[in-house]
Amino acid sequence: MTCQLVVLYYSRHGSTLAVARQIARGIESVSGCEALLRTVEEIHSETESTDPIVQLSELKQCDGLAMGSPVWFGNMAAPLKHFWDQTTALWVAGDLIDKPACLFSSSSSLHGGQETTLQTMMLPLLHHGMMIMGIPYSEPKLHSTSSGGTPYGATTVSSGSGALTSEEIELAQSLGQRLATTALKMKES
Repeated sequence: MTCQLVVLYYSRHGSTLAVARQIARGIESVSGCEALLRTVEEIHSETESTDPIVQLSELKQCDGLAMGSPVWFGNMAAPLKHFWDQTTALWVAGDLIDKPACLFSSSSSLHGGQETTLQTMMLPLLHHGMMIMGIPYSEPKLHSTSSGGTPYGATTVSSGSGALTSEEIELAQSLGQRLATTALKMKES
């Protein structure tokens, strides 16, 4: 039995993508789980993404979702919000109800709005009936991180290089593992 989890992100400079890749590694470290890295269309841009654009059918069929955005004034980025504004058909049909989800973000400063951005991303998922999970304090790195990582989700403080700290990598992978393990248990029951 294969469990497919969508890792949906928007990334302009690569930091959010770096976290998405670590969450995907965490997901794929769980036997029987596969991560599908997907992004959303850029609004008014000629930039091409390295990953495929998410399709509504992929969300409908997935067993769980990890979603990430850079911090834009304490909110999720507009292209990601624009995508969710077009998911009414999934909402009406109840296609995402009871699927597990987690969140991640990136900012250029430690207090740049990571947690509020994670919270803004929760809102459409709650309306879709998804079950949101964070990072529990049983994760030792959550107690000691001085860069990224919150109980609301995985985060990174971008240095401009796109490189993550060892704490950020560990917390992102742990969150991916938690999502995958939960989705797998739900699929088996």
